[in-house]
Amino acid sequence: MKFSVFQLSRRGGREKNEDRMGYCYTRAACLLVLADGMGGHAEGEVAAQIALHTVSALFQREATPLLADPQVFLAQALLQAHRQILRYASERGMRDTPRTTLVVALLQQGQVHWIHCGDSRLYLARQGALLARTRDHSYSEMGQRVDPPQASTNRNLLFTCLGSPSRPIYDLAGPYPLAQGDRLLLCSDGLWDSLDDAELLGALAREPVSLSVPRLVDTALRRGGSSSDNVTAIGLEWETPGPEASPEGISTDELEDDMFQSTIQPGPLAEFEDELSDAAIERSIAEINAAIRRSAERKR
Repeated sequence: MKFSVFQLSRRGGREKNEDRMGYCYTRAACLLVLADGMGGHAEGEVAAQIALHTVSALFQREATPLLADPQVFLAQALLQAHRQILRYASERGMRDTPRTTLVVALLQQGQVHWIHCGDSRLYLARQGALLARTRDHSYSEMGQRVDPPQASTNRNLLFTCLGSPSRPIYDLAGPYPLAQGDRLLLCSDGLWDSLDDAELLGALAREPVSLSVPRLVDTALRRGGSSSDNVTAIGLEWETPGPEASPEGISTDELEDDMFQSTIQPGPLAEFEDELSDAAIERSIAEINAAIRRSAERKR
């Protein structure tokens, strides 16, 4: 694989930055993760950090160097992250659990899959045109699917997230085949809320991600002013071998099959090791496979 990637997170006019992000990769697979800890609930930054640590730990364990089933892995990882957040709150006797959004992209075999819960977004663009975008789990974007009374007063209210008492709702997508120069952008709502899609896509198309991502983040912060939300983004440009590939891009060709690289620092997951055991993972996979089969049967 060959790709260029750039990540950036800036605190806006908030007391602290509860966004978390990172990426990791093996010889044959790459994972991008972004979580936005939710304000109004305790320790949103902890929920976001637990989500990143859990997803990256499972990726390191199972990508050897490929993942056998990307969509099963993504669903398994999201639900494990949700369980870890609930467990963290339970063991500390917290009345209100920490909560976070989550968006994860997985690239392998020249294709991309993704999963998301909440309103952190993923954009897939080709030559400045939008190929796909996640749809927020908010009443403003999915009002026809869920429409309780409070939706009329706050259309941007999320109806699902990780860490809530109910099982999170999530959407899976892919595989989408990737072509030379395709751009992926994962971002928190602090970015997309200040920029329309045309402006965002135009910036991605004009410059390498190492320039477009900081430019987009700075623009969002400037427009938000003193009340700006935190702004976080990861941009990736997919490359193919040959003269079109940029010299500064990451190439995984020299990695051994058992090697793992990550910008996500290892977290305090030792206390959750039983939840990440092989038996627990097998049970989770069985549950997810059954859910996927039921979903496929309903669509027939």
